[in-house]
Amino acid sequence: MAIEFLDTIASFMDKGGQVLWIILITTFILWTLIIERFFFLKVIFPKLAQQLVKSWHPETLPSRWHSEKIRRQKLSEMNEQLQQGVNLIKSLVALTPMLGLLGTVTGMIAVFDVMAMMGTGNARMMASGISMATIPTMAGMVAAISGLYFSSRLEGRVKAELEKLIQAMPYEHVASEG
Repeated sequence: MAIEFLDTIASFMDKGGQVLWIILITTFILWTLIIERFFFLKVIFPKLAQQLVKSWHPETLPSRWHSEKIRRQKLSEMNEQLQQGVNLIKSLVALTPMLGLLGTVTGMIAVFDVMAMMGTGNARMMASGISMATIPTMAGMVAAISGLYFSSRLEGRVKAELEKLIQAMPYEHVASEG
């Protein structure tokens, strides 16, 4: 059962050509980054945010100006941690349909090679090139659409988490201005 499944996958990958392997690797990297970011937002970031909010005491600073500057620095550091990898995810989402188009071009080149060598009479050989043209296009689009959906959700979560942190860190200063 498992061997048959692996044979089916290998056959599909062969029909798609070498570009399909590149799309597979790119998609694997994309999803690894997406899962890591959601894990960070769900498990690690709440602990970091809670620790920062607990340690935030603007009344111990000499002035409101100092309080605001340090608050901005801390929020900027947290925003940097939240945004880590998001631009790479968006780049990979944009790259996958381009790789699919590369597969289309290489597949069509294979079709034209068959037509140049054998003429238009060998439909079976031309079908191989057409598979190499259509399968990577489909794979690139599927990877891009699924990645686009989750990268948009990820961006929304990042903005929401940063906004919650901003609200949790007031910069009011109780001590006298000096």
